[in-house]
Amino acid sequence: MRSSTATASERAAIGQLVRAARERGEDITGPDGLLKSITATVLEEEMTDHLGHAKHKAPEGGAANIRNGTRSKTVLTDAAGQVRIEVPRDRWF
Repeated sequence: MRSSTATASERAAIGQLVRAARERGEDITGPDGLLKSITATVLEEEMTDHLGHAKHKAPEGGAANIRNGTRSKTVLTDAAGQVRIEVPRDRWF
């Protein structure tokens, strides 16, 4: 199992995101902050990994677990509090 410590390249990418948010005058934490945005993106990427294919792409090999629209959902996270995400509806065929 991988340690939760970020690699040097991950820390550099995070640093770039923080600097860019500050330059735009955006909060890092809070209801509309960068941390909440990153958390939502990570959760959406987890769904992509679960389904095995990217949004708006057909699964390899045809029929499989596919996306069928989205629904809004609010999830409660330890680090960012409540995060609103668009959850793909998935169906098995």
